[in-house]
Amino acid sequence: MPRDNTADAHDRPLLLDELGERLDRFHVLAASDDVAADALLNELGGSGRVEREMLTELSAARPLAHPERVAEAHAVAMRALEVLSRNGARPPSQLRLGPLTGVARYVVQQVIRYIVRDHQTRIADAIRDLYARRLGWMPTTDKNRIVLVRARLDLERASASYKKKANGIPTFLVGGAAVSSLAQGARSGVSATSGSRAAVIALGVVTFLLLAAASWAILRGAAIARRRIRLTVDRPLDALWETVGWCGNPPRDSARSFAVIAIALSVVAGALKQHVTVVFSLL
Repeated sequence: MPRDNTADAHDRPLLLDELGERLDRFHVLAASDDVAADALLNELGGSGRVEREMLTELSAARPLAHPERVAEAHAVAMRALEVLSRNGARPPSQLRLGPLTGVARYVVQQVIRYIVRDHQTRIADAIRDLYARRLGWMPTTDKNRIVLVRARLDLERASASYKKKANGIPTFLVGGAAVSSLAQGARSGVSATSGSRAAVIALGVVTFLLLAAASWAILRGAAIARRRIRLTVDRPLDALWETVGWCGNPPRDSARSFAVIAIALSVVAGALKQHVTVVFSLL
């Protein structure tokens, strides 16, 4: 008799059933103690921190961690983003440097503006992507789906107002561009001085002052931008990510990267100062 392949196909477990069983084990992971969780993670090959976070997110038992609070968290986050967008890039009022106050405020404001505007753009994109990705696997029958749909539509209408140009250059170019320009200027200056030791010292002092000023302005601007961002959006974003659940961490600003650049410039300035001191001692 011919073999009934149709019957065999129905008898075989579907891959979807296997995946469902595996997801059930991930759900157990979320409720397990550390020993049981580690044992399951090792069995599944998730021994590292990243793998553990991935498996924890896969263990989500429902699309939203706190569906009844998502609309509220969305409103708080968007209100905080509006406040940051309106006030975050304003010039610093706390700088007092005598006759140099105007110039210092302008330069520091450029750093603040770049960090704040870059961050608000990233926030708007991150929230929009979070909602779109979560809706991608949220069942159409879920009564809470409409909450995310409305929040995403509201955000898409407002996104253009938050995507303003930072009026600056990317973080990784700031330090390199400054040092490169100053180095090129120093080489040209040395050539123009025809080897005069006094002129070389004067050029070194000017370069040191420029590096020190750039380092101070970048560090001060990064500190003010970080303080304004922390005051407005950090906690609301954490709250939104918490209510949606199982979605990693919200985006962070680039203030720390600017601070690293400022410190690097100060190190270069310190080395230049020491070199100028040695040359001066030989006069």
